[in-house]
Amino acid sequence: MCGRFTLHSPGSQLAEHFDLGDVPELRARYNVAPGQDVAVVRAESPECRVLEMRRWGLVPPWAKDPAIGSRMINARSETAASKPAFARALRRRRCLIPADGFYEWSGSKGQRVPFHLSLEEGALFGMAGLYETWHGSGGEVVDSCSILTRDADAVVRAIHERMPVLLPPAAYAAWLDPEPLEPDALEALLGRPREDPLHLSAVSTRVNRVEFDDAACLEPRAAPPQASLF
Repeated sequence: MCGRFTLHSPGSQLAEHFDLGDVPELRARYNVAPGQDVAVVRAESPECRVLEMRRWGLVPPWAKDPAIGSRMINARSETAASKPAFARALRRRRCLIPADGFYEWSGSKGQRVPFHLSLEEGALFGMAGLYETWHGSGGEVVDSCSILTRDADAVVRAIHERMPVLLPPAAYAAWLDPEPLEPDALEALLGRPREDPLHLSAVSTRVNRVEFDDAACLEPRAAPPQASLF
């Protein structure tokens, strides 16, 4: 799964990488967590992409309670088309969720330790996402999103069996196209790994707590002290 990520790249890099117009400077994020608002790129038309904020945790239009979004932060790419919560969004509401890294944890329960995964020099990438808008009976509106996941590649598999779908930039336009994609085309997009490898870094357990959201979350994790022999 993908339960935390980072996005601290400047707005100018976001605009260039995702072919956007002017992008307001976003607050640097080092510990983005489910339930929070995240930056999302979607296409209003084939010629116009927009960046907007949506709650991380997809709320289907038919949901009676938006709290269901807390269980919808990720969608398995292999089965999303058959799940009522994600099927409609997969057909017509696909988006990219910008990031410059994500976290995974490894170890036994109670002793899990965090790792940060990123591209060379912390380059931006787009995670395949889905989005929806929920309207409550009292006039409430919730704009939400979810991150698609896939089987881990060789680097991530050392610590976790799943990872977010990281689309190569050449696939952005096809993924954002609001027209339905045939199953074969979807499978080709979601199953195609990026060629540039991820780098794995052991980081501070500070990231374990959502209230901490600063660069210190990325500090290298100190090695545990060695037990004395005497």
